[in-house]
Amino acid sequence: MMLLRLLNPQGIAGLAASICLALLLVIQKGDTRHWRKESGRFEQLYHDQQSALAGTVANYRAAADAARAADRAAAERVGAEQRSINERTSNDLEARLAAARSLAQRLRLEAARAPADPGSRGNPPVPGLSASPRQPPQAADQDRLPDALTATEQAIQLDELIKWVKAQANVKQ
Repeated sequence: MMLLRLLNPQGIAGLAASICLALLLVIQKGDTRHWRKESGRFEQLYHDQQSALAGTVANYRAAADAARAADRAAAERVGAEQRSINERTSNDLEARLAAARSLAQRLRLEAARAPADPGSRGNPPVPGLSASPRQPPQAADQDRLPDALTATEQAIQLDELIKWVKAQANVKQ
């Protein structure tokens, strides 16, 4: 009897509505399960990307630190090499200047002894020509030694400067 009561139009409509609601509930449960899986997958992708980003940032920082350390080491190496070149050039300059000054002093002493001992050189002194009509005539060797020494010192300085510039240019940065 109860079944007859359900078969009336209101009962059939209620039964159909119940079946539809049950069917919608099953569909909703499946859809919820699907989106939970997708949410988990998206969350995993997000964490993977965050880990990759953190790794990339760490790699860039490590590379920047390594580059800074390499730059510092290169700067120290270049500085040491340049100081060495400076010291070597300075020592060479001083040695060459000392040798030139020593030679000039020896020539002064020989020139001072030459008039006292005219036979020591074997050649009689030859008077020099005046440089211009306004200047008084001078002996050939008179006052030329200081000028020659100055010119020699300047030539040595220029030569050492050229060597220094070439050496500095050859320092690998």
